[in-house]
Amino acid sequence: MSMLMPRVSGCLARAFFVSFFFFSCSVASPSPDGDGFLQCLRPKNVPSELVYTQTSSSFTDVLASSIRNGKFFTNATARPLCIVTPRDASHVQAAVLCGRGQGVRLRVRSGGHDYEGLSYRSARPSSEAFAVVDLGANLRAVRVNRLQSTAWVDSGATIGELYYAIAKNDSRLAFPAGECPTIGVGGHLSGGGVGMMMRKHGLSSDKVLDATLVNADGELLDRAGMGEDLFWAIRGGGGGNFGIVLSWKVQLVQVPSTVVAFNIAKTVEQGAVDVLTRWQDVAPCLPSDITLRAIVRGRQAMFQALYLGGCGSLVAMMDDQFPELGMTSADCQPMSWAQSAATPFLSFGRNGTLEEALLNRTTGLSRSNKGKSDYVRRAIPKAAWEDIFPWFAKAGAGFILLEPHGGFMGGVPAAATPYPHRNGVLYVMQYIVTWPQEGGDGGTAATAWIQGLYELMGRHVSKNPRRAYVNFRDLDVGQNDEAGTFEGGEAWGERYFVGNYRRLAAVKAAVDPTNYFRNEQSIPPLH
Repeated sequence: MSMLMPRVSGCLARAFFVSFFFFSCSVASPSPDGDGFLQCLRPKNVPSELVYTQTSSSFTDVLASSIRNGKFFTNATARPLCIVTPRDASHVQAAVLCGRGQGVRLRVRSGGHDYEGLSYRSARPSSEAFAVVDLGANLRAVRVNRLQSTAWVDSGATIGELYYAIAKNDSRLAFPAGECPTIGVGGHLSGGGVGMMMRKHGLSSDKVLDATLVNADGELLDRAGMGEDLFWAIRGGGGGNFGIVLSWKVQLVQVPSTVVAFNIAKTVEQGAVDVLTRWQDVAPCLPSDITLRAIVRGRQAMFQALYLGGCGSLVAMMDDQFPELGMTSADCQPMSWAQSAATPFLSFGRNGTLEEALLNRTTGLSRSNKGKSDYVRRAIPKAAWEDIFPWFAKAGAGFILLEPHGGFMGGVPAAATPYPHRNGVLYVMQYIVTWPQEGGDGGTAATAWIQGLYELMGRHVSKNPRRAYVNFRDLDVGQNDEAGTFEGGEAWGERYFVGNYRRLAAVKAAVDPTNYFRNEQSIPPLH
């Protein structure tokens, strides 16, 4: 592992690398030159063992190492010219300068959880040549400063690795982030980062204090070097837009030595529809010390909570504010915060030791998936839920995950960071469906199910625009036009970022005017 230096002079870095590459990389290339890109990387710039070409014996294994969606690992998938697995910032700078010089674009992968796989594949097989910079291979260090309650974490680390490092240093420190430990830090923070403590402490990106980034000119910049506009943009504007963020300095938060979690299931026969209808009004208005989310699957709704307090006060709170749930002390599961991040209560059934749960990066290609998202600003009425629940008994059915906002989230202005879904949002809804990659109907029923439910929900969710969460990427909401124009990105950009889309495009024009960092849903420059 390599810990990147947190403060670097961008001017010195650029001067060194521009002179270093002058004779090996041309200033511009009218057409992609894959061989030229590889030749530019080879002489002393990036060790050959860190570059995997399509003819390398390990290329397929390295490419598949953090693919989380089987449908994006087929013979039809557009694959990169090569994969660069940098050990330090200079290797990333080399990749950027060689890529620009030879007309090869870069896609950047940290954990591989991009729902549309855009961090390692192209959705347009005939589009420009590209290479992948895989940060998860070697740039995964975490350095915790217990006295200052901060940490520097490389983008290639997973949030599980970050959680584990924090817990090992101090069991009363934590970081607000997601519930799936294999998510890469780089992508998670770049898109905002919702999680079980956001009602108390905000999004992951709300706790970013500094960052190191390689921009489109190959400069290595920290917050002071990049300026406040770019620093604003990288904290929620989506990954792969403005440069390659190598590491993040984050503010850690205090948590009790013991927290409480619970899982309470209600079937349709037990009144799931009534309880879920009531949940919409209760969950966003509870004290910020608790997050109570809901999962609807099959004929039941599962209510999962993380409470930063003790069992007695939690039971009293639920009895007072949500008696319909029927929560009792028998439902309390006391544990450390780190255990709550690794427990089956909040992490879809993982078992084993804390190390196994938080540090396991194993992937599987046996299943494919599709995700979509919505934001709900007005509670969905009971009659509508009665129409919705039968969908979960249909062929190919998946589930929906409802995560409440309110608390800290409601007090942050929409323009404070690129993530605009703050005041007035009751909850974000994630739709997930999976199917076996081999055999079956190839996902036909599952895809029809999620598209049909999404269409049905349109009348009940946010409108003008119908909002979506960039970390639940969905190409169905729109793609950039071939020219990469601002207008061509408005359809999807305003759904993810609402009024912040224009500012993001203005930042893009300032820091990457030629649109080098580009994919099907990257921020286009505002010209």
